[in-house]
Amino acid sequence: MADTHDLRVEKLFSVKDYVCVITGGGSGIGLMSAQALAANGAKVYITGRRKEALEKAAKSHNPAQGGQIIPLGPCDVTKKSDLAELCEELSSREKYINLLITAAGISGERAEPDSEEAHSLKEKLWNNETFEGWNKTFNTDVTSVYFTVVALLPLLQAGTETHGHLSASVIVISSMSGIMRESQGHFSYNAAKGGTVHLTKLMSAEFQKIRIRVNSIAPGYFPSEMTAKESDDRMKSHVPDETIQEKGHVPMARAGSDEEMAQAVLFLTKNTYVNGEIIAVDGGVLNVVAGR
Repeated sequence: MADTHDLRVEKLFSVKDYVCVITGGGSGIGLMSAQALAANGAKVYITGRRKEALEKAAKSHNPAQGGQIIPLGPCDVTKKSDLAELCEELSSREKYINLLITAAGISGERAEPDSEEAHSLKEKLWNNETFEGWNKTFNTDVTSVYFTVVALLPLLQAGTETHGHLSASVIVISSMSGIMRESQGHFSYNAAKGGTVHLTKLMSAEFQKIRIRVNSIAPGYFPSEMTAKESDDRMKSHVPDETIQEKGHVPMARAGSDEEMAQAVLFLTKNTYVNGEIIAVDGGVLNVVAGR
C-alpha cells in the first residue's frame, strides 16, 4: 500500500538508470520517445538506417542533465545480419535493457479506391500497387518488428532482474491505421499495421512466459517524416493545423504533440500491470472513422 508521497509524478514515471533501445529513433515518433525517456533519466540508444540522422538527433536533443541519447548503427532492421550486429554491439556495452521501442516503419504505395465503377477501380489499384511494394511494407512494418524483438529477448529478460517481474517491456509503434476500416488510400500500409497490432498481442501472450511485457501505441497524425515528408536540421517535423483540419475526421483539429507521445511512452514503460494492450493516441479519429 502506497503512502501519498509515493504517488508523486517524478516517482511514478521516473526511468532513471533504465537502458532503452529505439529503432527508427532518429526522427519522428522514435525521436519523441527517446527525448521523453532521456529527459527522465534513461540511457537511450537510437538506431536506424541513416547514421548522419542519428548523430544529428542525438546532438540536438540530449538533455542537459540526467539521461542521454546515444546513436548506434546504422542498422537496417529488415536484415538479420544488421540485427545480429546490433545485438552484439549492445551486449558489449550493456548487461541488460529495460525497454525496446520499435518505431521504424514505411508508408508504402498509394492508390485511392475512389471509383464506384469496378473496371476503373481495378485499373487504379492494379496499376499503382505491386507485389514488391506490399512485400516491402510488410517486411518493414511487421516482419522486422518480430525479428528485432526476438534478437533482443535475452537482454530484455536480463532487464527484469534489475527492476522486477515484467518490468522489462517492448512498445511497438503501430498505428490507428491498423485498427480502422478505411484504407486511407494505402491498403498495404493499413493491412501491415493491422498485422503489427495482432503481432503485439501474440508477442505479449508468448513472451510474458519469460517475464517481458509487450504493448503497442497506435498513433494518429503526429509530425514525422512520414506525414510531413521532411525533417529540419534538428530532425524534427511540422504538420500545420490546416493540413489536419482538411482531413475532416480529427476532433482535436491538429496533429499530436511531442508531449502527448511522451506521456503514452512513459505510461507503458512504467505500468507493469499493463500487458498486451493497444493504446490509440489519435486525437479521437477512431470515434469518427469506423474502426473498433
